Amino acid sequence: MKRTFPALGSLLLCVSLIGCSSEPTEPPAAAAAQPELIDRQVLFGNPERFQGRLSPDGEMMSFRAPLNGVMNLWVAKRGDFASARAITEDTGRGIPSHGWALDSEHVIYSQDIGGDENWHLYSVALTSGDVVDLTPYAGISAQLVAQSSQVPGMVAVGINDRDPKWHDLYLVDLASGERTLLARNDGFASLHVDNSLTVRLATRSEADGGATVLKALGDQWQPLLTIPFEDILLTGILGFDQDNQGFYMVDSRGRDKAALVYVDLESGDSRVLASSERVDVSNVLLHPQTHQPIAYAEDYHRPRYQAVDPQYQASIDQLNAQLSGGASVLAQTQDNRYWTLYTDDSNRSPVYKVFDLESGQLSELFVTQPALEGLNLAKMQGVTIPSRDGLELVSYLTLPSGSDGNGDGRPEQALPMVLLVHGGPWARDVFGYSPMVQWLANRGYAVLQVNFRASTGFGKAFVNAGNGEWGRAMHDDLLDAKAWAVEQGIAKADQVAIMGGSYGGYATLAGLTMTPEAFSCGVSIVGPSNLQTLMASIPPYWESFRQVFARAIGDPQTEQGLALLQERSPLTYVEQIKRPLLIAQGANDPRVKQAESDQIVEAMVAKRIPVTYLLYPDEGHGFARPENNISFVAVAENFLARCNGGYAEPVGQDFAGSSIQILQGAEFLPDPLRTVITSAR
Repeated sequence: MKRTFPALGSLLLCVSLIGCSSEPTEPPAAAAAQPELIDRQVLFGNPERFQGRLSPDGEMMSFRAPLNGVMNLWVAKRGDFASARAITEDTGRGIPSHGWALDSEHVIYSQDIGGDENWHLYSVALTSGDVVDLTPYAGISAQLVAQSSQVPGMVAVGINDRDPKWHDLYLVDLASGERTLLARNDGFASLHVDNSLTVRLATRSEADGGATVLKALGDQWQPLLTIPFEDILLTGILGFDQDNQGFYMVDSRGRDKAALVYVDLESGDSRVLASSERVDVSNVLLHPQTHQPIAYAEDYHRPRYQAVDPQYQASIDQLNAQLSGGASVLAQTQDNRYWTLYTDDSNRSPVYKVFDLESGQLSELFVTQPALEGLNLAKMQGVTIPSRDGLELVSYLTLPSGSDGNGDGRPEQALPMVLLVHGGPWARDVFGYSPMVQWLANRGYAVLQVNFRASTGFGKAFVNAGNGEWGRAMHDDLLDAKAWAVEQGIAKADQVAIMGGSYGGYATLAGLTMTPEAFSCGVSIVGPSNLQTLMASIPPYWESFRQVFARAIGDPQTEQGLALLQERSPLTYVEQIKRPLLIAQGANDPRVKQAESDQIVEAMVAKRIPVTYLLYPDEGHGFARPENNISFVAVAENFLARCNGGYAEPVGQDFAGSSIQILQGAEFLPDPLRTVITSAR
C-alpha cells in the first residue's frame, strides 16, 4: 500500500539526498579524468542469455533469455542456438530459476508473484509444451527437495499448505501434478529422502539453536546425531550413498572449517573425506550414478577445485588449468561426462562453459552479455584486511580502469570509494563480474567488498564471531576496512560512501546513525531499521531458523534480548544522522517488510532530517525487473555523484516502464532528474 509522509518545511538542513532544493553546496572533488561512461542499460539490462544448463542426457540445453523484453525459458539442441525456442511466455518479472528433470523430458522452474516469495513449482513438458503448476495452493512457498533416476517422472516437493510453518513432503507427478504424501511434517526443519525417494532422515531444531538429525524407523524417529548451535550454519546433509547405507555431509562439528564427511546410517559414526585448513569445503560434486564424492571447491580469494576421488585427479587438474577466474560447476549429465560451468573473470562478461571429462576440454556454451565485450571494465583483486582484533577479512577491491598506473593494485592518487556491503549476513562476497561493482568503478569509485565476521565460508569461529555483534564488531570490521583503504592511499577519508542491500542495507543505516561522521552518505536497499519489528515479522516458514536469528541478533522473548534489539536498531539513533541517505524498498518484500523503511523515513521526517525514499510496488527483496533496477541505479548514481564525488551519466530513458514511486524527498532531486521521472511515469 502506498504511504505518504508529511512534506518537510523550510528549516531543513542541507544534508539531503542530492543536495537541497535550494542552491546546492559544492560537491566533493571527483576523480581526475572522467572515463567513457558505460550505459546503465548495458550494465543492468537483461543479459542476452543466462543460467545455461545441459539436459541430463546431454542432448539438449536450456537457458533464460528475453522474450518481448522479459526473461523466459528457452531450449535447443546442445550448442545449436538456431533451433532455440521459448517454452514459457511470462510477461511480468520473468522466470528467476530453472533446472532439468532427470527424465530430460521436462524442465522445472519456480516463480513467485511480485517478489512475495510464495514460490510455486512448475514443470514444462518439452514434447507437448504443457505447463503444469505442481503446487497450485494459495499462500504457499514450495521447495524442490529431490529427484532420482530410480523414480522417473517424479519429484519430492515440500509444500506448506497445511501449516505455513512446516513443509509436508510429497511425491509429485511432473506430467499431471498429482501428489502423494511421503511424510507429514510436525516440526522438522527439513526432511531428507534416499535414492528411492523414501524419507529416511529429518532435522529438528532445538531450543538452544542447534539441531538433532533423526533417522526413520518405521513410523518412529530415532536421534542419530546432534548439531550444536555453533555448527548450525556450516553443517548440512548432501545426499545418500549408492546403497542408501549412509550419507554425505558438510560438517564443522569437532573442527573449525567445515569438512566433507561420510556418516554411517546405522551407527551415526562419521569419517572425514576431505577438508581444508583455510576455508570451508563448498560446491561438493557427487557422481550422478554412484553418488560418490568427486570433487569440491576451496574458495579463499578465488575458487579452486580439489579432487576427492583419486581417479578424477587428472580431470580436475585439466579443469583448473583452463580456469582463470571464478568458476562454479552447476550441473552434470547423468553419465557424468559433461559438466556445465559458470565461469567468471571479473572484467568481462560471464561465460557458461561445458567441461568434457572424456577429452579434458573446456568449451564455451555462450557468453551472457556480448555487449560488454570490448568495454574497458575494471579488474577485481582479492585482498586480506586485518581487523582490530586480529581476524583476517577476505575482501575484494576494484579500482577504476586506468587508475592503477603503477600496476601495484593501488591508485596513483586516493579516490572516492564505495564500501559495498553484502546481504545475509550469512553469505559472502566472491570473486567475479558484478554489474554493480563495474558501474561504481566506471563512475570513478574504488569499490571495496568486505567479508566481515558472520560471513560464511571461513570457518565457524569466524561466522560465530558475529553473534550478538550487529552494529558493533561486525560494523567495526567495516570501519577497519575503510581505515585500511585510507591508510593504503586507496580512498579519501572524507569521500567514502556505504551501500548495500538486506543486511548491507542495515549496515548502511547503522553506519549513518551509529557512526554518523564515518561515511559521506549511504544507500540502503531493503534494509531493516528496527530489529524488534524485523524479528516479529519473519515469514512463518522460517520458524525452524528463528533461534539462529535470536542468538545472533537478540531474543525477543527475553527482557535482555529486547533491550539488545533496541540498542542495535538504527531507528534508535535516527536523530544522529548527519549525512545524505537514500532508501529503496520493494513493497512485497516478505523478509524485510516495507514497514522497516517506512519507520525510519517517518522518524526522519518527524525530526526534520532530509531523506529520499523510493518504493517499487511490484518488487520484493531486491529489484528483478530491469526497468526498475535501471531507474534505481539512475537515482543512486546522481545521489553518489553529488555526495561522494563520482560521475553520473546523463538521464535518458532510464525511467521508461519503471514502477518507481518517490514517497519522500522528491524535492531534493535536482532537475532534470525529477522532471524526467515524473514525465516518464
